[in-house]
Amino acid sequence: MSYPHQQSEQPDRPEQAPWSEPPEGRRRPSRARRWVVAGVSLAVLGLGAAAVMTHFEIPPFTDKGDPVSFGQAPGGGKAGAAGQAADSKVLMPTGPAASFKNTMTLDDGTHVAVTELDGKKSGFKGKVWVWAPKEYGDPKYANSGFPVMIALPGGAGYPKNYWMGTDLGLQKSISQWYREGKGKPFLLAMPVLNPGPDDKGIYWDGSDIPGQPKMGSWLTEDVPDLMKANFRTIRSRDGWAFMGSSTGGFAGLKAVLKHPDRFKAVIASGPDIVPDSPLWKGHEKEKAENNPEVLAQQLIRSKGPDVYLAFQVGTDESNKKTLPDVQRFIATYGKGPIHTDLNVIQGGRHNAKTYVPAMGQQAIEFISKVMEGPVPAS
Repeated sequence: MSYPHQQSEQPDRPEQAPWSEPPEGRRRPSRARRWVVAGVSLAVLGLGAAAVMTHFEIPPFTDKGDPVSFGQAPGGGKAGAAGQAADSKVLMPTGPAASFKNTMTLDDGTHVAVTELDGKKSGFKGKVWVWAPKEYGDPKYANSGFPVMIALPGGAGYPKNYWMGTDLGLQKSISQWYREGKGKPFLLAMPVLNPGPDDKGIYWDGSDIPGQPKMGSWLTEDVPDLMKANFRTIRSRDGWAFMGSSTGGFAGLKAVLKHPDRFKAVIASGPDIVPDSPLWKGHEKEKAENNPEVLAQQLIRSKGPDVYLAFQVGTDESNKKTLPDVQRFIATYGKGPIHTDLNVIQGGRHNAKTYVPAMGQQAIEFISKVMEGPVPAS
């Protein structure tokens, strides 16, 4: 903060020549002292400039864009082959290693990094952001697998997945919930949800719609393959879950019901219940194959495997049908192998800032109780 210049009570004097003797009765500061003052001033200015350059991510005061390996050996080799985990539940990184670039560093030193994934199963190429909790780098977990949560946004989910930012506190919350004994230390995979913007009301329902990019295969095959290639994961479905809000909640719910052999749980916040993309026109058979209600009926008839569906809905959702639709789904299909939980968020609105804190109230515990987590070395 700057202050107004204080006027001197002394009368004006002619300007003194440099290094001249001071007026009688006044001592001139020593040369050394003046250099110290100047040095301190420059240091303060330098720190201020560094802070500004760090805030605006101006090199060299940022690590944004730096390579991040998450413990993977560079060069695309099959990391983990030399140090196989003793626990058969653990899948060591299969490789090849992806090229991850840092997008931000959190206060605890962990990184959110991004890569461009060329999906082999879907044929779609897009961005995936990833994050590993601090425990992942702890030597006592060096041979342990970590559960994966595929976090899907609402809205377009393109060209960014809003969970990759730290403003919503998802990464920080996962670490906090683990410390509190509420949740597992999830690895996060945060892919783009759609292959393009929905500026014309077009979205893909996280599905393989005929004639369209195969976003269902992208989310349920390519993204998990990326995580298996680069991280120590859980071999079985007990280490795989989805989390999403709005359209992302629908996509996660549908993925778990469609592939219960691969995924065990989902946290679906303010979700749609049935597919409603205009791109389904003329493809009613395929639309039914991606309908959570139909998929739930099939899973009940087949008597498993068990899945765990944690719903979150605010009382002030923009779509007033959201809560009754979710309640009707639970009443109809929440039986047999389909285990459900509902958190009605008082005053909650249809946004991620409502849903993240609410997860810590019950949803994260509901799914974490049935999922595998890392086991420290004895």
